[in-house]
Amino acid sequence: MAVTKILARHARLDLGIKYILNGDKTEEHTLTVHLNCDPGRECRQMLDTKREVGKTDGVQYYHIIQSFKPGEVSPELALDIAKAFAQEHLPGYETVIAVHVDKEHIHAHLIFNSVNADTGEKYHSNARTYYSQIRAVSDRLCREHGLSVLMSGQPSQAVSYAEWLRQSKGQPTFRTMLEADLRAAIDSANDLGHFYLLMEHAGYEIYHGNRLGFRLRGQDRFMYPGRRNGLFTEEGIRAAIEGNLTAIEAGLRPANLRRPAYRPYKKHPKYTGFMALYVHYLYVLGKAGQRQYPPKVTPRLRQEVTRAERYRAQLAFLRENEISTPEEMSAFEARTEEALADLTKQRIVLNVRKKRRKKWYDALADAEALAPAARLYGEGLSGMEEEFARYMDALDVLEGCPIPRDRLTAEKADIYRQLAEVNRQIRAERKKLAFCREIRENLPRMEREIQNIKMKDEVIRDDDRRR
Repeated sequence: MAVTKILARHARLDLGIKYILNGDKTEEHTLTVHLNCDPGRECRQMLDTKREVGKTDGVQYYHIIQSFKPGEVSPELALDIAKAFAQEHLPGYETVIAVHVDKEHIHAHLIFNSVNADTGEKYHSNARTYYSQIRAVSDRLCREHGLSVLMSGQPSQAVSYAEWLRQSKGQPTFRTMLEADLRAAIDSANDLGHFYLLMEHAGYEIYHGNRLGFRLRGQDRFMYPGRRNGLFTEEGIRAAIEGNLTAIEAGLRPANLRRPAYRPYKKHPKYTGFMALYVHYLYVLGKAGQRQYPPKVTPRLRQEVTRAERYRAQLAFLRENEISTPEEMSAFEARTEEALADLTKQRIVLNVRKKRRKKWYDALADAEALAPAARLYGEGLSGMEEEFARYMDALDVLEGCPIPRDRLTAEKADIYRQLAEVNRQIRAERKKLAFCREIRENLPRMEREIQNIKMKDEVIRDDDRRR
């Protein structure tokens, strides 16, 4: 099994080559190979190749790393695989290969010139070339030599090497621990506010932004599990809490259900004002996008065609809120800003209530999160003194609280639920205002584009008549 990654480097060639040819890591250079260049002259030959074709700027070299599973491969086999990989994937490139054995896992380094010595073309690296070429060739060579392959055929589920290494040793990672805690909280929660309470009592801080973030106390960065799994977005968590977790995990239903509200049939209205302009503009863009001959659309118009979906969403927004004139737009913005101000006041009130109880809420979270550490300390395990002290401090604070612990827990869950709902409504109102701003900015440009397209159509019709 080999985990591969490629790095584009703008630094000096000699420094990169010197690093991988370290004799202490390569058993006194016995685990090194040079392809299309000579030992000791590799750096000069690569620079000469760049000067000959006039491509001395930009990326100077690429650095590929192949890391193998501990105990699965010998240094000699790792070198053979790396050499075969370079011969197949990098023909014509001056390449230096070195296998390092200074760590528990054997890993191969390949540094190659960014310019091909045979063709003079520069190497280009992106996600597509990585999965279709580098990863594919490396996995095939591993299979041919009887090695396992990391998550074959699932590039979207690839993990970092550090995470994979811990998993291969049976050790939990922060990501797997977080996902396990999320599932446990989802199974036990009564509603979204109760879910947040459970996660906080499990020792997590929660970030309520565009994405839902979590981090254990003491971690530097938040993790955003919703990026990889829609189940862990706020919408997915809310749906799962409602009793659909099993169906979501089985793939029988999506994590986020988009159910449009029922609308009775209405006769197609005659659009005026903003909506008439949007309908006309989308119609013109559609005609322009379909036309391929005789003229070519301008780059600017081509960009507008790609944004057609955004314009359709804005038209749906105008239709839904029955906005046709600047006066109606101003009135809608005023109502939205008023609603946003009311929601902001509600959030301030809730945050004030939360702040007043902060000492008790924090103690409640510490008592729940540190209970396992206190139990281990009571069993005689050393190293838990600080956690035990914090646990006892939290119990002292709760002892002085005039509110019973179960009622305090219910109150905290209710405040968290209300805050989550208010935050959701605030995001929705801000999205409406953003739509209004975009529409105001788009109107003058749309009118100009329509005039330009009409002029182009007249020229095309004149050309057709002449033919």
